[in-house]
Formats: sequence, structure tokens, C-alpha cells
Amino acid sequence: MDFKNKNIIITGGSAGIGLATAQTFITKGANVLITGRNSDSLNAASLKINSQNLKTLASDISKIPDIETLAKEVAESGNKIDVLVLNAGIAKQHSIEETTEEVFDDLFNINVKGLFFTLQKLIPHLAEGASVILISSGVSVSGYAQMGAYAATKSAVDAIARTAATELADRKIRVNTVAPGLTDTPMNHQTPEDIKNAIAAAVPLKRIGEAEEIANAIVFLASKEASYISGSYLSVDGGVTIRR
Repeated sequence: MDFKNKNIIITGGSAGIGLATAQTFITKGANVLITGRNSDSLNAASLKINSQNLKTLASDISKIPDIETLAKEVAESGNKIDVLVLNAGIAKQHSIEETTEEVFDDLFNINVKGLFFTLQKLIPHLAEGASVILISSGVSVSGYAQMGAYAATKSAVDAIARTAATELADRKIRVNTVAPGLTDTPMNHQTPEDIKNAIAAAVPLKRIGEAEEIANAIVFLASKEASYISGSYLSVDGGVTIRR
């Protein structure tokens, strides 16, 4: 898979799956722009990747002006987007009874509203035949406890992806969803070890995923090798889907 001179944008690219995806694309020759809310995290990511092909932009996708700043940056670059990875998101674990309006709004403002309007603002800048990949979660099609509001946001992501795949098909733009299982990323470091171990025990492969493994799936879907795949929902979860 060769991405030489291809232009990639990854939201939420300063850590975890986003960072691993940026690294993988860069090893394959791409020019990558990553966004994130925290400038220090973006600087750390830049130092870790250490490539002139990487650019960073501080952008909070829960804020429409920040999304517009990203779109302006792309427009002024003069380059069309070949691959857009909508990865930025947050996770919060609460039962339905314990979910506050603040928690609910935080989840939906970032995971749904932010993703939706980032896609909307960047559609005019997508190249003919571009690839768009939305990062969902296995919880969008399962009934894990403590994940009601979060799961609802990811189900919304799935719906947005299906609609976008239909609407953008006339421009030969492919839109797909990657749904990771529990993955060893900073966002999941808050999960207690006993819960991680219990989840790992329930996975047919008997372990949780690595960010690089999710990145490989994303890069595949963005590649020419996946040229006839659009509207798909790809579970990358060590076989958990078997048990549903």
C-alpha cells in the first residue's frame, strides 16, 4: 500500500489510535495533518513521529469555529484531501440512571455534532475518489452496561457513515466505519484492570487490541486494495463479533 504524496487528515491524532494511524500513513509516504485539542499533546506527537511530512493543528471539534479553522487551513493549502479519518472522540462510563445532562451533552457534542460538522465542512475539499473513515466502537451494536450514552453516540456515527457513503458515491468517495473493540490507548487507561482482564477473557483471541492493529485496518480501507468497499462496518475486536 503506497500513499506517496497523498494528503491525509486525522482528527484526534495526538494519541492512541489516531497517532498510530498517522505513524502508519507516514511510513507509507503520506503527508499527514493531525488535529487535537491540546497543543502540548500535539507537540509530543510531532516529536514522536519526527517527520517533515507531519503537520499539526490545535482544533477542538466541539467548537464550530475550530472546525471552520481546519477547513480554512485545508483550503489555503491548495491540496485536496485524499483520506479523511474522523477519529476524535471521548468515552465516559455511566449507567443510564447516573448519566447527567452534562455528560450526555459532552459525549454528543464531540462524538456526534463535532464529527458531523467536521465532515460537512471538509466535504468540498475531498478529492474525487477520496476515502473517508469514521471511527465507531463495538459498543454501537452491543449492550454493554455503563455505556448507554456513549453507545448512542457511536450508533449515530454508524448512521452518519451509511448516509455519507450514499451521498458521496457519485464523486467515487468511499465512506467506511471501523469499530474497534477495547484497545490499549490512553483513553482506556481509566478502565480498571479487573474490567480489562474480564473483557480480554471474553475475547476469542484472549487479549485487548493494540492501537497499531486498528491503524492497519484504517489504512487498508483507505487504500486502493479496498477500492470496492464502501458503506462497510469493520469490526476490529479480536473476534468479539462472533459472540453477538
